[in-house]
Amino acid sequence: MKTGFNLSAWAVKHQALVLFMILTTLIAGGGSYMKLGRLEDPNFNVPLMTAVVIWPGATAQEVQDQVMNKIESRLRELNGLDYVKTFSRQGYGAVSLRMKGGLPQQQLTDAWYQARKKIGDIQQEFPAGVRGPYFNDEYNDLYMSLYAIQGDGLSMAELLEYAEKIKRDLQSVPTLSKVDILGKQPEKVFVELSGKHLGALGMSPQEVIDSLVRQNLMSPSGSVDTRSDHVFARVDGALHSAADVAKVSIEAGGRLVRLSDIATVRAGYEDPPAYTVRHNGHPVLVIATTMTPNANILKVGKAVDERMAAIQANLPSSISVEKYEDQPKVVEESVWEFERSFLEALAIVLAVSFLSLGRQAGVVVAASVPLVLGIVLVVMYLAGWNLDRISLGSLIIALGLLVDDAIIAVEMMVLKLEEGWDRAKAATFAYTSTAFPMLTGTMVTVAGFMPVGFAKSTAGEYAGGIFWVVGIALVASWFVAVIFTPYLGMKLLPSTMAGGSHADPYDKPIYHRLRKWVDWCVGQRWKVLAATGIFFVLAGLGMTLVQQQF
Repeated sequence: MKTGFNLSAWAVKHQALVLFMILTTLIAGGGSYMKLGRLEDPNFNVPLMTAVVIWPGATAQEVQDQVMNKIESRLRELNGLDYVKTFSRQGYGAVSLRMKGGLPQQQLTDAWYQARKKIGDIQQEFPAGVRGPYFNDEYNDLYMSLYAIQGDGLSMAELLEYAEKIKRDLQSVPTLSKVDILGKQPEKVFVELSGKHLGALGMSPQEVIDSLVRQNLMSPSGSVDTRSDHVFARVDGALHSAADVAKVSIEAGGRLVRLSDIATVRAGYEDPPAYTVRHNGHPVLVIATTMTPNANILKVGKAVDERMAAIQANLPSSISVEKYEDQPKVVEESVWEFERSFLEALAIVLAVSFLSLGRQAGVVVAASVPLVLGIVLVVMYLAGWNLDRISLGSLIIALGLLVDDAIIAVEMMVLKLEEGWDRAKAATFAYTSTAFPMLTGTMVTVAGFMPVGFAKSTAGEYAGGIFWVVGIALVASWFVAVIFTPYLGMKLLPSTMAGGSHADPYDKPIYHRLRKWVDWCVGQRWKVLAATGIFFVLAGLGMTLVQQQF
């Protein structure tokens, strides 16, 4: 007779405490489910930074030799570097820096800081006229919603003023981390010089450019101290509009002429535009919102929609705002798709349990499912995880496995009840006979997902939740099977099972056939081992034919 601490016996003796634990698990699990963030995909770091430099007039070879090669050589000194690539063309150069996947966010942040620092140290070595580099490391940002802003009869500059106002109003929503305006076109003043007039005055285009630069040069003008005040002196004449540019005086042949006399001056927009957005065939500005990490995108989307509705009520009738990209809606549909699959899988598992175990034993197995899920949801909430396609998919995978331990515990209890044991003794028998084999099998199953959870790569960071969620669910299922299931069996199973006559419950045709098959396998062990090895090799060869991608 095995002795020692028995969790199942402890659960049977402390039924009030176990009932409290069951109710607490269900309530805490339900509350955690309501508070969990909702996302389509799990958050993961994109270990990529890009930087561009502009050198007007330089050839592609000059940009590469005198700028990009220097940048590349310094970036190769970074720890954790995966690769660095450079690209050059006339007047332009770009570098892509990628760190190794799986690095934590703080290490990536430090790497981006070091990259900026190393490039900043060699900027004085760049030739005159090089502008930049301009960095971008915000590849983790995901736009939650996009709003097209269009105004009838308004110029792009006037429309931008309304877009900026909308942006300021949206930034007050607490769950938004960033609001961007896309499709902005910078205003420019175009000066089209007349070669005929320049030739008549004996001027070169560079003289005109130099005069404009001097006119708009910002320089200190001094100050005057009085007994009661300190007065700053400022020189008037700064250029603020195309009309101001047209009035600039240019010295030509010993006399002054207005720029408008020798050139056409007009206001416009950057031509060709660097970036434009069109919606339904019309140029528009776009308000793009980004939420804070690990927030519930459904709640954030609702808050943004409510704020935007209030903003639209105060806009002129000529301004139209249309939402054409709605990530919260996509996430809601995606989460429901997985939840529906989960409910279908749950129904199948419960149906099989009821059909194979009977109504009363099936109820005990069915009760283990919400208890395990409650524990998993609490852990997910405390760990800051979200409901997304990886975590929900992991729960679907775990669903067919987490009832195994409960089925074993219930079957052992039913078996002993059929043999005439009392309920208390039958409820504790599974722990002494199968609890640790069940735990070992659970650990082996969890270990099968370990490579995904500990993979040091972007793919591992994205899909690593499979290991953690499945592992937590299976470990929780073992504790439910040895603590909660004996208690539920005590309450739900009858004191004696129908047909219980102390006869051998395995004296049935199906068990006799299974016994003969097992006996044959044991007697022909070398053949069975050889067949197993052959199938293993065939499976390995078959894997080479399976497409591999992330």
